[in-house]
Amino acid sequence: MTQEILAHPWFGTWIAVLVAVPLALLVHRIGGLVLKRITRPAPAVHAMVVNCNAPARLVLPLVALLLIFQAAPEDLRFLGSVRHFNGLLLIAATTWLAVRAISGFADGVLAQHPSDVADNLQARRVLTQTRVLARTAMSVVLVAGGAMMLMTFPGARQVGASLLASAGVIGIVAGLAAKPVFSNLIAGLQIALAQPIRIDDVLVVEGEWGRVEEITGTFVVLKIWDDRRLILPLSYFIEKPFQNWTRHSSQLLGSVFVYVDYGMPLAPLREEVERIVKAAPEWDGRFFNMRVTDATERSMQVRVLCTAATSGLAFDLRCTVREGLLDFMQREYPQFLPKMRIEADPLQGAAAA
Repeated sequence: MTQEILAHPWFGTWIAVLVAVPLALLVHRIGGLVLKRITRPAPAVHAMVVNCNAPARLVLPLVALLLIFQAAPEDLRFLGSVRHFNGLLLIAATTWLAVRAISGFADGVLAQHPSDVADNLQARRVLTQTRVLARTAMSVVLVAGGAMMLMTFPGARQVGASLLASAGVIGIVAGLAAKPVFSNLIAGLQIALAQPIRIDDVLVVEGEWGRVEEITGTFVVLKIWDDRRLILPLSYFIEKPFQNWTRHSSQLLGSVFVYVDYGMPLAPLREEVERIVKAAPEWDGRFFNMRVTDATERSMQVRVLCTAATSGLAFDLRCTVREGLLDFMQREYPQFLPKMRIEADPLQGAAAA
C-alpha cells in the first residue's frame, strides 16, 4: 500500500502542496505582523493592511499552489482542470483582496477627517471624494475580476468574439440601454472631483430643502426636513440647476421681512431688532442690520439680516427674530400694524347731511 502511494504520479506534487501551504500561511502571519508595525505611522495604509488580512490569508496559499502546479509534470492526469480551478480561485481571491484594500484605504482616510465637528467643510469634501472614488474603483475591480474569470473559459472567449463580430444593431441597443449606467458613472467621477455637492450639504432641489444623506454609485439620497427622502440620479446634479447652501461654507445670512404701517417709528424698531438678535443663541456674532427695503401704497417693508453658523441655526434665528418683532409691535405699537385705510368722500358726507 505504501509503495503504491509512493509510486503515484501525484505523490510528489501533493507533498509539495503539504509543505507550501503551511509555509505560505506562516509567511502571511509573519508578514502581516511586520506590515502592521511598519504602517502604524500612516493610518490610511495601516487600515488597508488590516483590512487585507483575511483575503491575503487565501491569496498566498493559492499563489504557492499555482507555482507548484505550473512546475508539475505535464503528463499528470487532470492537471489542466486543477490548474484552471486554482486559477479561478486565485483571480477571485485577488479581486477580493483588491476590494478590501480599496475599502480599507478609504476607511483610513475618513478616520483622519472626522465629520462630527463644528467646521466640517473639509471633512465633508474628503468624505464625498473618498466614498465616490472608492465605490467606482471597487466596481471597476469587480468587473475586471469577473471578466478575467470568464476569459479563462475557451467557450466564453468564443462567445465574446462572436458578439463582437455581430455587434451591429445589438451593439447599438446595448449602448442605448447602458447609457444611464455610463452617464451616472461619469457623473459620479465629476461629483467626486469637482464636488458640486458633498455629504451633509444643504440643498434646495425640485423645491425641496434637505441635506445630502448618501451618495452611491448611481443616485443621491436627499433627506428632506420632514424626514422624507428624495432620490435623484447622479446625472441630475450635472445636468440641472440646484441650490447648494453650503458650497463654500456652512455660514449663512438669513433674512426676515416684516410689513408695518407708515406711522411706525423706525428707531425703537431698530433697537428691538438689536436686542433680539444679540440675545438669540443662534446668532454667530458676525453681522446684523435693519433696513426699509420697499414701500407700497399700504405699508413699508422692513428687512432684517442676521448671520448664523449653519443653515439650521439660520432658520431658527429667522423665526426668533420674526416672532420677537411681531410680539414687540403687538405689545408696544399695535396701531402701526399693517391696516387697510378707507377715507370717506367729504362731498358725499355733506350730501348725506
